[in-house]
Amino acid sequence: MLALYRGAATALGPLIDAYLRRRIGRGKEDPARLEERRGVPGRARPNAPLVWLHAASVGESVALLPLIERLRTERPGLAVLVTTGTVTSAATMARRLPDGAIHQFVPVDRPAWVRRFLAHWRPEVGIWVESDLWPSLVTEAAAAGVRLALVDARMSDGAFRRWHRFRRLARPLFAAFERVLASSPAQAERFRALGFRDVRFVGNLKAAGAPPPVDATVVAALTGAIAGRPVWLAANTHPGEDEVVFDAHSRLAASRPRLLTVVAPRHPDRGKAIAELAAGRGLAVARRSLDELPSPDTAVYVADTLGEMGALYASVPITFLAGSLVPVGGHNPIEPAHAGTALLLGPLMPNNRDSADALIAAGAARPVADAASIAAAVGALLDDPDAVRAMAEAARRVAVEGRRGLDHIVDALAPLLPGGPDR
Repeated sequence: MLALYRGAATALGPLIDAYLRRRIGRGKEDPARLEERRGVPGRARPNAPLVWLHAASVGESVALLPLIERLRTERPGLAVLVTTGTVTSAATMARRLPDGAIHQFVPVDRPAWVRRFLAHWRPEVGIWVESDLWPSLVTEAAAAGVRLALVDARMSDGAFRRWHRFRRLARPLFAAFERVLASSPAQAERFRALGFRDVRFVGNLKAAGAPPPVDATVVAALTGAIAGRPVWLAANTHPGEDEVVFDAHSRLAASRPRLLTVVAPRHPDRGKAIAELAAGRGLAVARRSLDELPSPDTAVYVADTLGEMGALYASVPITFLAGSLVPVGGHNPIEPAHAGTALLLGPLMPNNRDSADALIAAGAARPVADAASIAAAVGALLDDPDAVRAMAEAARRVAVEGRRGLDHIVDALAPLLPGGPDR
């Protein structure tokens, strides 16, 4: 099966090139860095042992930041390369990677392009997040002598069923990983059932998430503009959730005419469409990307910029974390928990279920399911500032506790790192 896959990927090179060009037109690829997707390096390789960390997109790459921070601090002799596959993750890494760490777009899974990438970077170790298992990338890396590990390894029910059906054919892919650090004990059982070796649960990388960066100037401007108003934040919304948020706003505004709802879309390029949706409902709108601040008459403030989520969490005391009402897997609630905002979480969070359950159990978050329950929860918190403060403090405690799991993850990876002891 793997041989057929590699053969097809090689033969379809011209079609892959055409697909990449179409993605440029949709804003899904960076034209200035498109050659990186063909395995052509955009930077020189540092003259040092190199650890390669791979994440699919924004959430997974952000989850890697605490681990990268530890590697840079404890093993300054190592070079760090991070690969991701999306434009938004590249922009996030440009802002948040520590000095000296390098970002590149991951090559498309075509054998010749993968070999070109590996020949230039020559990583000693590859650490991948979750289960972004590209067959050529994995098997070519293993063939080149790269020691591979999965961290925060997880598979959805559907992905597990598909891989399990072909587990014998996929055995070379699974065998390429020397160590699998699962995101939970239940996920560890799934990877063992597929035939992965040395599967452990030692901690959850997303639960060890780093606090988001906070621009104090932005916080001052936002808090000044919304001072004295009832306000809540819908963070990381996806299509299908904005309508629910506006329905909740209408329910709340019936008894709170000065209510301000802040909507921060997961993909800022949706800002214009969200603003038009709100305006179509007769709501006064301002947009962050237009350098606007909410005026006293603004009902909906669309925060359609990158890199300011930490400032939003720090400015607004109540947050509904979206991506949890539509089937996109949910987003990591530990980042807003660090900021100390009372959290509301929808039911669809399979990618972050453990962290969500820990926050709910600690009294730091409350579950919601639709516009009515969001409006009820936000309304109750707006009427009870003491409850908001208690939830915020509980959220910070959970976030700090989660950071301790990073120690166990680093210890489990140490034997794979250059110069690490066998264990």
